[in-house]
Amino acid sequence: MEAIPLSALFWTLGLLIILSGFFSGSETALMTLNRYRLRNQVQAGYRGARFAERLLQRPDRLLGLILLCNNFVNIAASALATIIALRLGGEAAIAIATGLLTLVILIFAEVAPKTLAAIHPERLAYPAAYVYTPLIRLLYPVIWLVNLVANTLLRPFGIRPEVARDDALSPDELRTVVAEAGRLIPKRHQNMLISILDLEQATVEDIMVPRNEIAGIDLEDPWEEIIEELTNSQHTRLPVYRENIDDIVGILHTRRVLNAIARGELNRAKLEDIVREPYFIPENTPLHRQLINFQNTQRRIGLVVDEYGDIQGLVTLEDILEEIVGEFTTDPMATRVKGIVEEEDGNYMVTGTLHLRTINRVLGLDLPTDGPKTINGLILEYMETIPEPGTSLRIADYPMEIIQSSASAVRTVRIKPRLTPATPVEED
Repeated sequence: MEAIPLSALFWTLGLLIILSGFFSGSETALMTLNRYRLRNQVQAGYRGARFAERLLQRPDRLLGLILLCNNFVNIAASALATIIALRLGGEAAIAIATGLLTLVILIFAEVAPKTLAAIHPERLAYPAAYVYTPLIRLLYPVIWLVNLVANTLLRPFGIRPEVARDDALSPDELRTVVAEAGRLIPKRHQNMLISILDLEQATVEDIMVPRNEIAGIDLEDPWEEIIEELTNSQHTRLPVYRENIDDIVGILHTRRVLNAIARGELNRAKLEDIVREPYFIPENTPLHRQLINFQNTQRRIGLVVDEYGDIQGLVTLEDILEEIVGEFTTDPMATRVKGIVEEEDGNYMVTGTLHLRTINRVLGLDLPTDGPKTINGLILEYMETIPEPGTSLRIADYPMEIIQSSASAVRTVRIKPRLTPATPVEED
């Protein structure tokens, strides 16, 4: 060593520090790569991304290689710094050299490269993958031996590095990814994606038209009334029944009878012939499953039945789609749902039978939906009695006032904008 010039020793020490920074930074870069962006770039044909993906399939081997190389250069740098210190100042300079080397490695070989790698992992990970791919083959026997010992120590804790890591995201994690997409996904599209994820948390009961509000054709009505209902109906599909909805005949597409009505050729017998057999939906069917069922059966409307086969309500494909994209309307200032009327002071008059999910979606509220399905049910659960008109209450920080009620239900309620916690609301 005495024959080697000090300048060569300093250059070698500098090179070892650079290598240490490369190994430290590349370790952070490879471990912090976004796995989904990585797979996308692999599919796009990026060679560096392909090498990185192969290395990350066995992170124990990759870490074994990086740590082997990093510790080697750090120990070599420490030994070289000791030699330089002895030549410059004797044994007294060793402590100074150790302190300076620790500070240099900390700044230039640890903090700085790892910070850069954490902020821009692809910039360092992909070039490093070109280096590590042949290096891991060259040093494989040593890496295998190191991993054998390390994995043996981990096995009692149930850790098996050879088992591929599961990168699948849960629905809650997907919601977080969508919510944090920022400018990459427009706000409206983010809301739609989150609504799709929320479909599995709701059932057809949450959005169905209640039994007592189903509009249909009663074959026992006078023929003139039936014709008038068919002509003036706002729905393209109507249930056809006798006397009550339990005696359902089928589902009628009104477009199939309008021409016959215009020509005066429609009669009761022909009306019954052109109806389509009814489609029934179990009441606890999740919305995402029912959306697929509608697609598979090529149906757009179904009747919700309970475990006894009694009809509870009606669900359409449009109802489910509105859960995803919102109400179908071209005028955002218009009343978007029957049963909700906006007052001049910003309050809302809401029909008691309206579903809470519909109210939340249309008005942007956050009323609880994990219990009762309607605003009437929510109020009755909260009050534990049928409230009188004029009763005021607050649910989920939303002040409400009962406008109309009957002996069995709340008919109309006024919902006010949410107040701040400092604004008290007295209950009557």
